[in-house]
Amino acid sequence: MSRFVIHGGRPLEGEIVASGSKNAVLPMIAAALLTEEEVVLENVPSIRDVDVMLEIAGEIGAEVSRLEDRVTIRGANLIDAPLPDELCERVRTSVLFVAPLLHRLGRAKLHPPGGDGIGRRRLDTHFYGLRQLGAAVDDGEFEFTARERLEGAMIFFDEASVTATEHILMAAALANGTTTILNAASEPHVMDLAKLLISMGAQIDGLYTNTLTVTGVEKLHGTTHRVVSDHIEVASYLALAAATGGGLTIHDTVRGHYWMMHRVFERFGLALDIKSDRIILPSGQTPRIQADAGGAIPQVDDGPWPQFPTDMMSPFLVLATQSEGTILFFEKMFEGRMYFVDPLIQMGANAVICDPHRVIITGPSKLRGQTVRSPDIRAGMAMIIAALCATGRPCVVQNAEIVDRGYEQVEEKLRAIGADIEREAD
Repeated sequence: MSRFVIHGGRPLEGEIVASGSKNAVLPMIAAALLTEEEVVLENVPSIRDVDVMLEIAGEIGAEVSRLEDRVTIRGANLIDAPLPDELCERVRTSVLFVAPLLHRLGRAKLHPPGGDGIGRRRLDTHFYGLRQLGAAVDDGEFEFTARERLEGAMIFFDEASVTATEHILMAAALANGTTTILNAASEPHVMDLAKLLISMGAQIDGLYTNTLTVTGVEKLHGTTHRVVSDHIEVASYLALAAATGGGLTIHDTVRGHYWMMHRVFERFGLALDIKSDRIILPSGQTPRIQADAGGAIPQVDDGPWPQFPTDMMSPFLVLATQSEGTILFFEKMFEGRMYFVDPLIQMGANAVICDPHRVIITGPSKLRGQTVRSPDIRAGMAMIIAALCATGRPCVVQNAEIVDRGYEQVEEKLRAIGADIEREAD
């Protein structure tokens, strides 16, 4: 185990390059096993969750090699064996290996998937979609079987689940007939997975909408695909720079991924220059909460794309502690996302926890260095942001490995923009 030791209280400025998307590449590793041929993924981030997914692929017979940000996967000789329990517990996307294994081997068995402890994360939508396509699902033992080829179906999701949409896209790609997914997720990482599948030979219509139509094909083939940049990482670093009073330019971004984030930055009184391939946060800005019409307290709430992503809530909540004014955060998707606010209060934040889903922040607050712990990936980054704003004694952020699950070379990127951060053994 390790921890970050951070001396805060200075503006951070400079330039960084966005990493490949964590939420795109994880399902792509599973999707690579839909074919016996070689799949090459480029711009793969060096993060722990990628390591775990590649290790699972290797455990069930795939040949995996990696050279810098280029990963090659060949699943020609898959093994009919349960997925390793310990690895499944470490990453939620382990469940996405079910669809490839059903197509290739006719069965799959795994341990209930793990991931961040941010509240209940339903798998019912996965089970429903697979059953609609003809798979037998034992949701108690996590055993899945398909005695014959899966059959296309009309599927309506009761929630726009990202991972369930990804899962059923993979399952439907090789099913017999046409599958229509209604109320599908349309986040950038979901669409990037769809683009990978299309480059492998899948027929998918309706990209960037909430209705996806998949016409099943007999076979998929190998391909090379560059993973899209990570808009969650980008938003986190922009919030970090703004909270410290600095400025930042982030390269390798996709303009259309940031419209809602831009609106939220405007709510904080901050200007952004969003270009086709980079985003510029000018330095010298003071964040000031912009009241709603009539002087009402404004609100930041999350929702399915294109609404504000739940993964951005934690970093922006810390930004609010350094902003003039009052704002309400309404986390609608997970009841455990706001647990990290208690340590923020201990650091000096003026926050009122209304209930597990709502927090009111009034700023700016002078944060003090404390020893805190990362409860999940995004809260871990939020605690790093708070530490970089804090003055007094150094701030210690424990459980640094959880941040490594989703952010590539975090201390190197932070040092490049002026942060005083070191990793130590805990």
